[in-house]
Amino acid sequence: MSGLIKLRQGERWLITGASGFIGRAALPWLVNIGAEIHAVSRHLRTVGSRSQDALNPRSGITWHACNLLNPTESSALVRWLKPSVLIHAAWYVEHGEFWDSAQNDLWLDASIALGRSFVEAGGKRLIGIGTCAEYAEAATDDDLPWPETRPVRPATRYGQAKAELHHQWQELSTSSGGTGLAWARLFHVFGPGEHSARLVPSLVSALLAGQPALCSSGRAIRDYASANYVAHAIAAIAASSVNGAINVGSGRGCRIADLALLLAQKIGRPDLLRLGALPDRLPEVPVMVADTSRLCREVGVAECPPLDVELNDLLVGSEQLVFSVRGELLEDTVGSGAPQRPQPAR
Repeated sequence: MSGLIKLRQGERWLITGASGFIGRAALPWLVNIGAEIHAVSRHLRTVGSRSQDALNPRSGITWHACNLLNPTESSALVRWLKPSVLIHAAWYVEHGEFWDSAQNDLWLDASIALGRSFVEAGGKRLIGIGTCAEYAEAATDDDLPWPETRPVRPATRYGQAKAELHHQWQELSTSSGGTGLAWARLFHVFGPGEHSARLVPSLVSALLAGQPALCSSGRAIRDYASANYVAHAIAAIAASSVNGAINVGSGRGCRIADLALLLAQKIGRPDLLRLGALPDRLPEVPVMVADTSRLCREVGVAECPPLDVELNDLLVGSEQLVFSVRGELLEDTVGSGAPQRPQPAR
């Protein structure tokens, strides 16, 4: 996987939500950039067995325990570190509840304060992790990939909070006169460490256990990319000088049913797939696919590998594949930014 990531030796970078689904995947890419990486987790014990090596100072990562919902605590950390780059991947993402939770408002206020502290400490580049749930569910040319110019009209409290944070950070960036802002809008992400009730892990777990994998009709078309690819893209965005909203996804649409069938075939149990066993969610956005022109052309990130290849990578050693039961609830943004409420399988 290629991308124009410039080496940034001597710079100090701070990433929040570093023990979460996306944050954890980003750490190896950030270390490779060459900057001094500082990672924030609410509790260092949540890093998990897959990331214990990161706690070793020789890994190139320095960990900090910090309650980001406490502005005094987060401001003190930023003033002490004085990072030049901030990647903010922390949010409230309790599975099935985050879409319309009041916690979104708390994280919005805390994130605004965090950005302000970063600018006041002399920070040069803000990287926000947004979601395709910020976009309007219906607009013109809905069957085409969604560009960054699509109207922002979120239908959920989660999407509204993310959109408002983008707006507030835009104003902060403009008034600062020297702090750049890039806003990565993630589409649908899968990979090790995501919540076990989400689409891909729920299907994989059922199929590997020899149990029926229940799905809806799966007619909706979505944009799927691995956490590894998305993390690579975020690192590349951070290392670039490209500002503004940037879609992060594969740029290709896939029916949910086709994804489910592909997984079942790869595991060798297509007989266990039960398409249509669960009701479809109504209303449901028919097509959600990212226009990744900015990501590929301006940032310089190579196109996402085919879904078939990314699923192969996921399933290597699938007997030991571990999905999170809790999803690192307070430490990361959700990968799948779709405005629909999550279900055990789609």
